[in-house]
Amino acid sequence: MKKTKFRRLSLVDKALLLTGYILLGLFVIAIIVPLVYVIVASFMDPNVLNNQGISFDFRNWTLMGYEKVLSNNNIWRGFANAIYYSVFFTFLSVLVTVLAAYPMSKKELVGRSGFNILFIITMFFNGGLIPTYLLISNLNMLDTVWAIVLPNAFNVWNMILARTYYQSIPGELREASSVDGASEVLHFFKILLPVCKPIIAVLALYQFVAMWNSYFDAMVYLNDAAKQPLQLVLRSILIENTPEAGMIADIQSRAEMAKLAELLKYSTIVVSSIPLLIMYPFFQKYFDKGIMVGSVKG
Repeated sequence: MKKTKFRRLSLVDKALLLTGYILLGLFVIAIIVPLVYVIVASFMDPNVLNNQGISFDFRNWTLMGYEKVLSNNNIWRGFANAIYYSVFFTFLSVLVTVLAAYPMSKKELVGRSGFNILFIITMFFNGGLIPTYLLISNLNMLDTVWAIVLPNAFNVWNMILARTYYQSIPGELREASSVDGASEVLHFFKILLPVCKPIIAVLALYQFVAMWNSYFDAMVYLNDAAKQPLQLVLRSILIENTPEAGMIADIQSRAEMAKLAELLKYSTIVVSSIPLLIMYPFFQKYFDKGIMVGSVKG
């Protein structure tokens, strides 16, 4: 059936279709090749990796990188901190976003255009690092979880996605709930939110990934090493295993340390990516549906 449909196409359509397939194939290759390289390199012996490149000969593989990374107690503490920050941030961000998007989806809201302008301005301009740091310091939030989760809890782009999704829901649903005597609050939490699971899953995935990959705010606002997330812990491990100039006189020892640091780099990339790889399949069906529905009506 597919071959028959393809034969019926004109030469221009066939050329465009084949071009699309070729570009899509190149795009997939551009994603898969670096991924396979990083995974294989994380198991490679440092000497073989630096001299010959990656090899699928298991005799050249080693677990030394993972043993060194996972044997560090700071790794597990960083994992716990990163999960805590990411889950807390995701919950707070999604809650604030859906609550802000609901009134913005109402055309009868007084001053709706003005609020839209204010929100959009914050997408392109912010106070900068120094004023933000001073604000966090004056609020006594330095070295606390609030310095990590509060500044970026509200995302304007996510609010626009949620608002667009709300607008795609038939207005008759609100009319039916009002006939039954439901208030706006009851309608929002009991009726609307269960219908909005796809967009909530999209927002949750966006924010969880953003916080999981974030390290700059933690590096600036957290001084206590016990509160550092995984990304900072992995960064410190790489720095500790990379010799500084003048510290090692033996050139051979310095070269060995450099090879070990290269192996640790790939191992830490894989370790830090595992939670996201585990989480994404559970959100995929909601993610696809939420993105498509939220982008139909603007």
